[in-house]
Amino acid sequence: MFSNITFEDPGFFWLLLLLPVAIAWYYWKRNKQTAEFRISSIKGFKANPGILSKLRPVLFVLRLLALTFIIIAMARPRTVDVSTRTNSSKGIDIVMAIDVSASMLARDLNPNRLDATKAVAEDFINGRPGDRIGLVVYAGESFTKTPITSDKAIVKSALEGIEYNNILQNGTAIGSGLATAVNRLKDSQAESKVIILLTDGVNNSGFIDPETASELAVEFGIKVYTIGVGSNGMALSPISVLANGRIQFGNVKVEIDEGLLKKIAADTGGKYFRATDNEKLEQIYEEIDQLEKTDIEEFRYYNYDEKYRPLVLIAAGLILMEILLRFTIFRSFI
Repeated sequence: MFSNITFEDPGFFWLLLLLPVAIAWYYWKRNKQTAEFRISSIKGFKANPGILSKLRPVLFVLRLLALTFIIIAMARPRTVDVSTRTNSSKGIDIVMAIDVSASMLARDLNPNRLDATKAVAEDFINGRPGDRIGLVVYAGESFTKTPITSDKAIVKSALEGIEYNNILQNGTAIGSGLATAVNRLKDSQAESKVIILLTDGVNNSGFIDPETASELAVEFGIKVYTIGVGSNGMALSPISVLANGRIQFGNVKVEIDEGLLKKIAADTGGKYFRATDNEKLEQIYEEIDQLEKTDIEEFRYYNYDEKYRPLVLIAAGLILMEILLRFTIFRSFI
């Protein structure tokens, strides 16, 4: 009954300081609690005090306990059950378009560009509880990994399953990846629609021109943040596949079409970022997270359960017990 108790008026606990004063006063006055009869000598009386006279302080203890419970009750002990409900007043639909071409296995980020992107993207997803998120992957062609959904578990599971394979034609079809992401968002009713397009190369595949895809994004009111991934200079990247299926790595010059990515971002009202290492990539997603904030209104409901009533009843019972004992068993001694 008294677990998770809070007190509405804890200032009343200062009254407990009166209890030591009351105890001291009682012991100072204890010999004057009964009537006195003065005689010249008590030699003719045999001293044989009864047990009831020794139990007389019980009445004071009962009164003291009653006073204690009353003070605690005045402090208004209670428990509170808090329930919350959130309401997103500005929903944002986000599609993350991730390049999964072979060059994303380059090791200039730790352990490689693709795994570093997945780790940072997962943190980004965890920080967007009020938004719907979808995933698009692309290399020489593109497809939707996950349509926009509010189920973050599904999105994170799909993100974890992203890996380089030979299912998609090799290459970097930035236009196709962007167009697929636009297609996922064009019918969205969200107040804000955002694409985060990540690549580490230049547009060299696909049937859709990146500028055409960018125009589609503008037409549907979609903002595009572009991220170029890769260090400056040379990077240890895949150069061939050996007969046993293993990928052979070699130093390859990092080439990112920053001009194209900057134009896409500028035309759609977004921003271009360059991630040259893991820390920079994390900072980029954090900045995008701050730029695209969702207004979430939280409602809290408090259900208070007052606990002072049992204390008042206990105090009343103690006072009643003291009165009954005073006028019955201890009547001859008080």
